[in-house]
Amino acid sequence: MKNVGTPTENVMKGIFWATVASAMFGVSGTVLQFISQGQSIPTSWFLSARTMGAGVILLLISLVLYGKETFTIFKSWREVSWLLAYALIGLGANLLTFYIAVQSGNAAAATILQYLSPLFIVLGSLLFKHERPLRSDLIAFAVALVGVFLAITRGDITQLAIPVNSLLWGIGSGITAACYVVLPRPLVRDYGHAPITVLGWGTFIAGIFFNLYHPVFLNMPPITGTLIGSMATVIIVGTILPFSLILYSTHFAPSDVISIVDATQPVVTFILSIIFLSLKITIAEVIGSVLVIVAIYLLQQGRRKIETQFEREN
Repeated sequence: MKNVGTPTENVMKGIFWATVASAMFGVSGTVLQFISQGQSIPTSWFLSARTMGAGVILLLISLVLYGKETFTIFKSWREVSWLLAYALIGLGANLLTFYIAVQSGNAAAATILQYLSPLFIVLGSLLFKHERPLRSDLIAFAVALVGVFLAITRGDITQLAIPVNSLLWGIGSGITAACYVVLPRPLVRDYGHAPITVLGWGTFIAGIFFNLYHPVFLNMPPITGTLIGSMATVIIVGTILPFSLILYSTHFAPSDVISIVDATQPVVTFILSIIFLSLKITIAEVIGSVLVIVAIYLLQQGRRKIETQFEREN
């Protein structure tokens, strides 16, 4: 795609569309709480319907954009193995853990916990690759721990703002979100598959497995306008549009710049939860959430400086 405009204009355009995408994820999280707590919808049916619906639409988009290349991901067992790991351990597990975290607690807290995924990625590298932690890593971990403590306890260690099971599922969503980010990288970086194709097949395969447990045509909830609108919002506004906009934004701004505006998602979720879901939030929770966002920013900035220095030296 040929960029039109000055470099600064292009970067601002990329930041704008990435911010819109992040805000859409925030809207989706709020709608997800409305569905999980305000509608009598079985968790298993919702996950079956969401993943299968989104998967089919994403694959259709991939077919329009890339044609037969959509199916080249199945040309080797190694690629299929990465795809299955991404679909089940990353995408499917993340959708499940995040949904239950929202259902048993609230979207704002679940989003903050899922936002910790970069910390889990770094922690995995430290544990399994035996890397030495950077000073910025240690600072980020300390700030994040303080932030999570304030956000989850409201500054009072004797109480939790959300149930314990919601906290555990939220931490699980952060871990699986890290898998969601890491597992598809070889398919895109090493094998050259389009990100939207990988996402489409991953979502579709996750949908197949969810449907094996609860077929979407069995024990369906009453089909109402509210249900259709909510499901459409989660599938389109929460999956297809934001991912497409993120891809579009990368044509104008580098990924490290785009990632900075990821913080829009928890901010939007908090604001919408307060307005539409009557979420009562304390100053301690606000400070804690801000600290988590700052921690992730410090972590990403520290890592980027090391990567930039390594590239210059080599």
